[in-house]
Amino acid sequence: MSGTVCTAHWRRLDGEGTDRCTLGAADHGWLLSGQAVWREAGVETSLSYAVRCDPAWASLSADIAGHQGGKPIALRLLRTGPGWTLNGALQPGTQGCVDLDLSFTPATNLLPLRRLSIDGPVPVQVTAAWLVPDLDRMEPLPQTYSRLDEGDFAYTSPGFTSRLTVHPSGFVTHYAGLWEGWVDG
Repeated sequence: MSGTVCTAHWRRLDGEGTDRCTLGAADHGWLLSGQAVWREAGVETSLSYAVRCDPAWASLSADIAGHQGGKPIALRLLRTGPGWTLNGALQPGTQGCVDLDLSFTPATNLLPLRRLSIDGPVPVQVTAAWLVPDLDRMEPLPQTYSRLDEGDFAYTSPGFTSRLTVHPSGFVTHYAGLWEGWVDG
């Protein structure tokens, strides 16, 4: 079975930028494919991304390509036994990180939200392999998610807390202070 499940669209609330991501069912799991464009400190960035997951929503790999301030970007992220690699280089501390967090898009919040059973206010803890905003390395990022009500979750990571409004697809439609959007399909 393969095909598009739905598409999410966002606009940044903290600056100029948009993102569009399609969730697709694939023969051996799931695929998130998107395009994020933003301007920060006068630097324009445009990135296409594709994140692959297994049928249980465990992140397997991601490809990111585009440009940042005219500089070409081409990244290959891969989960291996010893940890995540970035263009073939093992990223310290990422062994055992099942979830991938791309710092530039709310799309990857869908992964733990779909993978985990988050039924109430008790926080569920994960550690994601986080592609840092500079796009030059990955770090382990402790995160918690807890359900506040039917479509709202509390999200925390070190030094950051936000309320997430989540569509039934698992895509975030409101990320307090950062993103707002909608889902087609």
